[in-house]
Amino acid sequence: MLDITPAELRQRQQAAEPLTILDVREPWEVEESRIEGSQNLPLGSLPQHLEDLENLKNQEVIVHCKSGARSAAAQAFLQQHGFSNVRNLVGGIQAYQAEK
Repeated sequence: MLDITPAELRQRQQAAEPLTILDVREPWEVEESRIEGSQNLPLGSLPQHLEDLENLKNQEVIVHCKSGARSAAAQAFLQQHGFSNVRNLVGGIQAYQAEK
């Protein structure tokens, strides 16, 4: 399983790397806090958006949620549908915010 730590993500953001970050939380959760540059796509809506994500199949995609559980499910789902480089943010946005 490919995971990414909050420290590694912050480091890559500070280096201004172009990143694809999918936030699989619900919209109301994103209103409370979000990771800069992330795109909100709730876990339950992933199946309907597979076609929209098709161009990302061979690119790195970082998924995150609040604690890492939903994003682990999103990671597994995307991998089952041919996405080759999906990385789960360890500890979710909670760990990311604690890393500041």
